[in-house]
Amino acid sequence: MSISSSWQWQIKNALKTEKDFKKIFSLSREEENGFRLGKDIFNIQATPYYVSLADPHNVNDPIRRMIMPLEAETKDLLETQEDPLGENKNRPVKRIIHRYKDRVLFLATDFCGIYCRYCTRKHFTGGGEVFPKKSEYQEAIDYIKEHKEIKEVILSGGDPLTLSDLKLDKILSDLDEIKHIDLIRIGSRLLAACPMRITKDLIKVLKRSKPVVMMVHFNHPNEISDLTREAFSLLVDSGFQVLNQMVLLNGVNNHPAIIYRLSRELLKSRVFPYYMFQCDPSPGTSHLRTSIEESLKIQEELWGRSSGLALPTLSVDIPSGGGKSYLSPNHIVLKNDKGYGFKGFDGVSAFYENPPKSMRLEPFLSGEDIKIWE
Repeated sequence: MSISSSWQWQIKNALKTEKDFKKIFSLSREEENGFRLGKDIFNIQATPYYVSLADPHNVNDPIRRMIMPLEAETKDLLETQEDPLGENKNRPVKRIIHRYKDRVLFLATDFCGIYCRYCTRKHFTGGGEVFPKKSEYQEAIDYIKEHKEIKEVILSGGDPLTLSDLKLDKILSDLDEIKHIDLIRIGSRLLAACPMRITKDLIKVLKRSKPVVMMVHFNHPNEISDLTREAFSLLVDSGFQVLNQMVLLNGVNNHPAIIYRLSRELLKSRVFPYYMFQCDPSPGTSHLRTSIEESLKIQEELWGRSSGLALPTLSVDIPSGGGKSYLSPNHIVLKNDKGYGFKGFDGVSAFYENPPKSMRLEPFLSGEDIKIWE
């Protein structure tokens, strides 16, 4: 398959049907059934570039498992939820999700370059509204203006980088005029699906706004190519911080060796492994989710092996909108009035004794500290 270096070509020529995928892959019966039985459950789409990273003959290929529909999606278990993060009840206006006081999610588009089978936002993504209606867009901007406690805006969707430079410039320029916004994050899977999206023209757009942090999404080291490294370099050399958020997926990356290799590959490209998320229970994901016990075991094995820089924070989004809960190995083996007893990953035990409560002093709080906190 001939692959163009144009990101617009990649999006336009994305594979969407069983016929498209059969030109590249030897489909298993479960995959064929996934196309036929699950076509109305969630959109199917993958860029030619991303498809080229997968093994067309290996049904266990990790990239293949993330994009290929399976019959298992139609045999979902009862614990799945239409809106697993409870976003709709934290949605004051159509394009804004305001769960945490100082930051909001701005749903800039419902379109993605690839539709991951484990998508947490299936209730929103892929509905055909590439850019918000004028009234919805203005409603979102007005909401952010009116709520001065908001310091960060996270552009999400869908994938904001599927928007044109002109549309992105519009959003960033409007946010730039809101004085109480300190930072803009852009959450994107497109660096994995279509790294050629990172162009010099895009860099110019991003540099004209308030500080931008790029939140990328890589789940497996096989997703990182020479084109990916070039895209990372262009971003980092231009002054942008790049953080990775991954999802633990059954049969894809649920082994500490894979997470470790991914983290080291990211660090070599100056990308920080930030979060390792428990897969959310959205419809059709039961076969892709790991148990909390397995995820903790993976984290525990990484804990004693990885440097802190290579150790993403394991987190679960509490279903129904409870927010994030961090998970880590429990090394506390004793607690009393004097302090805590610990046993480290390698068996070393020790007691941490707290200083007397009588020694505690209140720090000096400046007016600026109090103002920002309130």
